[in-house]
Amino acid sequence: MHTAPLVLLMMGSDTDLPIMQEAVGILRKFDIPYEMRISSAHRSPARTMALASEAAGRGVKIIIAGAGMAAHLAGVVASKTILPVIGVPMPGGALNGVDALYATVQMPAGIPVATMAIGKAGAKNAGLFAVQILALSEPKLARSLLNYRAEMDKELEQKDAELQLR
Repeated sequence: MHTAPLVLLMMGSDTDLPIMQEAVGILRKFDIPYEMRISSAHRSPARTMALASEAAGRGVKIIIAGAGMAAHLAGVVASKTILPVIGVPMPGGALNGVDALYATVQMPAGIPVATMAIGKAGAKNAGLFAVQILALSEPKLARSLLNYRAEMDKELEQKDAELQLR
C-alpha cells in the first residue's frame, strides 16, 4: 500500500495514549500507515497549527485528534486544514469527558469536526471512520472493511450460540 502516513493521530497529552491506542489497533488491522504526535492546542499552539497545516503536503489524508477537558485540539486542527478531522473526546476531568465532548462537537458553522464518542469506543470508531473514508477510493480496503463487519457478525452469532448452551 502506502509508506507515507495516511492518518495523523494527534493527542493533547501523553495521558491520552492508552485511549488513542484503540484507533491505532484499527489502523494496524487494516494496514493503514499512520503517525502519532503529541501537541496541545493550548500549550503548544504554534506546533499544533504547523502539524495541521503541513499534513496534507506530507500525504496525510485524515487527522484524528483526541483531547480532554477544554478539548480544542480537533477544532484548532480543523481550522488549519481542509483534511477531514475526526475528534475523540477523552474521559476524565471534573465532568468525566462531557466537557471534552461538548468542546469537540460544538464547532461553529464552516469548520466541521466529525466527533466520536467519549473514550475508547470513540477512538476505535475514529479509526474505523478513517478506514471508511479511505475505502472510498481503495476497493481492496472496502472489501477488507466488509470482511471486518462480517467477522463481527460471526463473533456475535458464536457468543449467542454459547449463551444458548448455558
